[in-house]
Amino acid sequence: MNQNDDNQKTGDEETQEAPENKMEALLAQEGLTIDFPKKGEIRKGTIASVSEGQVLVSVGAKSEGILTGKELDAIDEETRQAFKVGDEIDVYVITPEDANGNLILSFTRALEEENWKIAEDYLESEKSFTSIIEGYNKGGLLVPLGSIRGFVPASQIGLARRLSITGSSLEERYGSMVNDVIEVCVIEVDRERRRLILSERAASSETRDTIKERVIEDLKEGEVRTGRVTSLADFGAFVNISGADGLVHLSEISWEHINHPNEILEVGQEIKVKVISVDPDRKRIGLSIRRLQDDPWEKQIKALTEGQLVEGRITRLTNFGAFARLVFDGVEGDLEGLIHISEISEERIEHPKELLKEDDVLTLRIIKIDDDTHRIGLSMRRVDSPAYSELDWKIAKTEFDMDELKYHDQEEDFDAEAGEEETPEVVAEIQDEVSVEDVVEEKAEPEDEVEVAAEPEDEVEEAAEPADEAEQEPPAAEETEENSSEE
Repeated sequence: MNQNDDNQKTGDEETQEAPENKMEALLAQEGLTIDFPKKGEIRKGTIASVSEGQVLVSVGAKSEGILTGKELDAIDEETRQAFKVGDEIDVYVITPEDANGNLILSFTRALEEENWKIAEDYLESEKSFTSIIEGYNKGGLLVPLGSIRGFVPASQIGLARRLSITGSSLEERYGSMVNDVIEVCVIEVDRERRRLILSERAASSETRDTIKERVIEDLKEGEVRTGRVTSLADFGAFVNISGADGLVHLSEISWEHINHPNEILEVGQEIKVKVISVDPDRKRIGLSIRRLQDDPWEKQIKALTEGQLVEGRITRLTNFGAFARLVFDGVEGDLEGLIHISEISEERIEHPKELLKEDDVLTLRIIKIDDDTHRIGLSMRRVDSPAYSELDWKIAKTEFDMDELKYHDQEEDFDAEAGEEETPEVVAEIQDEVSVEDVVEEKAEPEDEVEVAAEPEDEVEEAAEPADEAEQEPPAAEETEENSSEE
């Protein structure tokens, strides 16, 4: 190709481009430009038509894009039904031109992008917004911000809500919170990873003290609440109810004596407690576990009286005495009494371990019953005291009479059962065989026994004879030794 050809080609290109340049210059002169849609931008469009499978949206520059397929299906049914020709909507440009030359738009992506902008604004301003808890997972709560979903980690749940969490499963812990209103702040936004982190704690102005004050105002003595054990101490257990900690004193955990709450409770355990005291001034809540259980004292103490002899198993030894759990008919009960060190022996001792050890089963005497404090005083040294001999005799006689009564009741029951089996003829034969004289003679026999028993002198003489024999035995032994020596 020669130089003339090159010059001719260049001239042709200039001739072809000239009209376009002139048009652009003319549009610029008139202040007009052609604004073609670009991928990734959000445009405001006008709905041009609505059909079953697609929606046409005019976005300017004589361009109409379409919402179709998955993009149309992603729009909720209620919103789709509300689309009308002439309505303005925001759309996201997915591609300016597909293989068929169509402009592909997305309504949901436009909403998401708008919501991401809102989230970034909330993050920058540190303002809070109100939403609804729509779900949960093992890490925390799911809360929407418009069309995007935010996540509230368990550590970012508000203090009041977090302290009221009970149960071990996810459903028990978070299920009741679904559809609750929640106020949160945005603490992290990452569009690329589609990560939106929210915090209820940052939006809440409530402190632990204000929550406790609110709970105390609502609590009433006698109420039964469900709580969770938060910590254990030597003197009791702290249980959280509705966001405020109350104390279950060691003495209020069980009717039985325990040395430490960990014998019965563990941190994190969910339990029912009874509110026994509320002190708004000192902000203290008194709770009880044992008062929700039957008191063994009321039932078992009815069978006991002061001065009565009982059996007890030594359970603990202390500097001031020994504790013994009472045994009834060979079965260990729930009642426990104290043997004060002064009631262990007539002689002075420094410590109960000098005479006792744990698990010893002893006969003890009840010297005090205090219904108000549920305390029983026991004594070892007064078991054989003459001061209680008359009482011991009365109690023994009462027990004997009760045994006799039970025996006669059993005998009557036996006779009644036997009588049902015997016919009237058999009963008549038995009555004929037993004569009145036989009955009289049988009743007279005890007098002979009394006469025999009234001869103590003969028995004394007979008892004295072995003593004579004992005196004669030693000489016989000496004679035997002499005979053996002579031989």
